[in-house]
Amino acid sequence: MIKLIVGTKGTGKTKAMIENINAVTKTTSGNVVVLEKSMQLTYDIDHAARLVDLNEYNVAGYDMMYGFVAGVLAGNYDITELYIDGLLRVVDHDLTGLGKFLDDVAAIAGENVNVTITLSTAPDTLPEDVKKYL
Repeated sequence: MIKLIVGTKGTGKTKAMIENINAVTKTTSGNVVVLEKSMQLTYDIDHAARLVDLNEYNVAGYDMMYGFVAGVLAGNYDITELYIDGLLRVVDHDLTGLGKFLDDVAAIAGENVNVTITLSTAPDTLPEDVKKYL
């Protein structure tokens, strides 16, 4: 299942995600993984969540991001929660491939992994094929 947290800069997307991460680490029986393009969340999220810096792996674009997500999920079958903070920064703010990316991630996540993604854009700018995830 995919959940999007969408809003323009400064609307509290990351704060909402941090609160969600910290709450779920106390209740989930699986692993929590957070992907972000920097290590800004290091001191904000519970130490039980695994924080991965996408910059360390030079992830850029939807294809590389999909491959990285697939690798993370394939490498650990105990992941129940996956968070991606600031996806549009990773893909250079390109909205054209967003729908396909979300569909592909939803397919590999299945019913067992909850995926939460923050997008720094106005909700009305999202393509139609993305709105089903709001």
